[in-house]
Amino acid sequence: MKGLKNFLTTKRSKSAFRPSAQRLKDYKDVVIPRNEPESIEQAGRCMDCGTPFCHWACPLANYIPEWNDLAADGHWEEAYRLLEASNEFPEITSRVCPSLCEYSCVLGINDEAVTIRENEYSVIEKAFSMGIVKPRRPYSRNGKCVAVIGSGPAGLSTAAYLNRLGYKVVVFERDEKVGGILRFGIPDFKLEKWTLDRRIKIWEEEGIIFKTNVDVGRSYSAGSLLKEFDAVCLVIGSRRPRDLDIPGRNLKGIHFAMDFLSQNNRRLNGDNISEHGLIEVSGKRVVIVGGGDTGADCLGVALRQKAESVTQIEIMPQPPESRPPESPWPKYPLLLKETSSHKEGGKRLWSVLTKEFAGCGKVEKLSCVKVSLSKNSNGRICMEEIKASEFVIDADAVIIAAGFLGPEPDGILKALGIKLDSRGNIKTDSKYMTSHKGVFAAGDARRGQSLVVWALAEGRQAARGIDLYLRKKAD
Repeated sequence: MKGLKNFLTTKRSKSAFRPSAQRLKDYKDVVIPRNEPESIEQAGRCMDCGTPFCHWACPLANYIPEWNDLAADGHWEEAYRLLEASNEFPEITSRVCPSLCEYSCVLGINDEAVTIRENEYSVIEKAFSMGIVKPRRPYSRNGKCVAVIGSGPAGLSTAAYLNRLGYKVVVFERDEKVGGILRFGIPDFKLEKWTLDRRIKIWEEEGIIFKTNVDVGRSYSAGSLLKEFDAVCLVIGSRRPRDLDIPGRNLKGIHFAMDFLSQNNRRLNGDNISEHGLIEVSGKRVVIVGGGDTGADCLGVALRQKAESVTQIEIMPQPPESRPPESPWPKYPLLLKETSSHKEGGKRLWSVLTKEFAGCGKVEKLSCVKVSLSKNSNGRICMEEIKASEFVIDADAVIIAAGFLGPEPDGILKALGIKLDSRGNIKTDSKYMTSHKGVFAAGDARRGQSLVVWALAEGRQAARGIDLYLRKKAD
């Protein structure tokens, strides 16, 4: 590595955002990528630690110091080969991953961590520009066929890994296009869909078969599925949204976050949405219930739709801006996150409980109260309303971004009699096999609502479980 002590002289430098006034006029990527010299300089900050905790923190166990070392010396192809060895989708993680690795960077103990995610972006995009990211069909096929139900990140990871092992892989997607939450849940200003299409084209050339508009368990029977495939992997996501069971919930103008986001993505794709089902917030006072990343995505979309005002409320207290004592390095700390959408506008309120929606036929206001949270003797979190803290927020539209409860229990789960765990997720053994022999599960459907990087890791693990099962079955 050039300059083993570069971390002493080179400070952390993140990619810049396009000006808010400019990016609010479109849905293009908000980030201005770094140039090559800057990327090389930032990769050179990696200390090549003897014990790389970044590697430990990454669900995919990426070879982070190694490919940073290669990138710092300008060996882009070698860096890419190491990156792809543990990650089927680096162009996605380098755009939407919350960088668990960076919070465990050894340099971060007393300095600012290495820009690992942005360095990853530099490696993969440089590889594409050099023309070295090419389809790699397996040398041979083993005669076994696996069905992957769902084409979100977990499904795509499962399919890519199995395909390279020589399996014939067919991915079924009930929507009209491949991608799941990557396609319909993440706004274009965070993930432009040409990025997704570019990789899917490569996988198609590698032999993966994608079938869209197929709702397995309904339009395609579970019996046919089990008859035609040697193994099945359920990667159907966690699509049941958490609702608010409070007075006024039946008023018009109240929508789930994923309905709002997916419709907007479809409109950008040129789809026609009926006037009756249109979710449009232009000129409206919008309230987003939920302070997580999905709520932040809704904020960015609402601002681009020219909402009059946007308020994002969260029941939890405001997180600290610096690492708290209870989350020492190398743990991932719960910190105040300011996304690109928060930098564009809107208002955030913390420790707020929504008590009631009010209005005449359609929502006009929310009745709220401030709350305090504490832990009881058993360590469970208790919530208490603060006296005389009631207040009202005027609203013409409400977006509920309160998380998800698990996979939809009907359809394929019901048809196969798949057992669920206490949280309503698919129950599996250590090899990711469900209660139905030969049927596996991974991603949010098994783990619960989580990160894209965890979905990719789960897909890999499920693929390994499927491979071990079919190999053993063949013996």
